[in-house]
Amino acid sequence: MTPRRRWLRWAALVALFGVALLAKGYWNATRDPVVRTATVAVDAWPAGQPPLKILLLSDTHVAGPDMPPARLSRIVGDLNRLKPDLVLIAGDLVSERRGATHIYTPAEVVAPLGGLKAPLGVIVAPGNHDHWFEPDALRGELEKRGIRVLQNEAVKLGPLIVGGVDDDYSGHDDVPATFAAMDRLGAGVPLLLTHSPDIIPDLPRPVAAVFAGHTHCGQIRFPFVGALTYVSRYGDRFACGDIDDKGQRVFVGAGLGTSLMPLRFNTPPDAWLITLQPKAAAR
Repeated sequence: MTPRRRWLRWAALVALFGVALLAKGYWNATRDPVVRTATVAVDAWPAGQPPLKILLLSDTHVAGPDMPPARLSRIVGDLNRLKPDLVLIAGDLVSERRGATHIYTPAEVVAPLGGLKAPLGVIVAPGNHDHWFEPDALRGELEKRGIRVLQNEAVKLGPLIVGGVDDDYSGHDDVPATFAAMDRLGAGVPLLLTHSPDIIPDLPRPVAAVFAGHTHCGQIRFPFVGALTYVSRYGDRFACGDIDDKGQRVFVGAGLGTSLMPLRFNTPPDAWLITLQPKAAAR
């Protein structure tokens, strides 16, 4: 075999491997989400209050090719079978990435979320991509469907007080204003919803749990190399999953969609179903 033919064979093998790798990454990105579960034992749980199930979603990133509205609608239908009491969505509803094959309207992005069912409602805290897209239009479409948007605000839902901190990555967060809003609502089990977990070191006091997204758990994470990036100024401190950060319970979702590239490696799409219950019940 001549050197030229040998080089062409190796080039073909490398190209074939590259195509296979891209295909596997796209398949990973379009898998059904893994539903992860956890329990949070709350000290001051109201007497007589049954446990509550919180569904955490994040980073839906509706855009072509990997997250058309039809796919998100199907996922919503599957997640409704979990029968959560409250749904929390940690931002980045949309993706305006340059490589998208299709950018959807705010109405198309939000419509599937209108199918979510939970007795205590659905709450959204915006993410950086939402602010870079059409934030007012997205909020309008969410509210039209009965979904509450919290931007440095708070709401009382049954025994829960949910504070929603606006996006830290794009500079819209105001932790003191959010805690002040929570305090005005009186007694209750405090929860915090936000897009980026980078606000956690700024919290003036612990809450029962913080719910976030943004990191995608790295999205592309290779063996022996790790994640290419966690998009956090704290590195991997708030990288992924169920975290105990100096006594503060934190849940960071991998998200349903993708950012920059429609690829995932070793970071499947996920949703979290977290049960809040009295501390005695957890023993």
